[in-house]
Amino acid sequence: MSVSEFAAHIGVSRVALSRVINERAGITPEMSMKISEALGQGQGDIWFKIQNDHDFWQASHARRKKVSPIRPKRKVAA
Repeated sequence: MSVSEFAAHIGVSRVALSRVINERAGITPEMSMKISEALGQGQGDIWFKIQNDHDFWQASHARRKKVSPIRPKRKVAA
């Protein structure tokens, strides 16, 4: 099945599906449900969970400035 045919079958544009396939866009919850339904995969959240795991892995391996923990202020006795 071509990308165009699958996109038409799930009700999205060929461009939207192509962007997901070519890793130029993430899988939204709606897209996840549509793909799962088309593939007969019961739970519609599997693709979204995979996307979420991928996004978290990317963020955890990116260079970023560390954030220090918040420390509670001491109460001043009256």
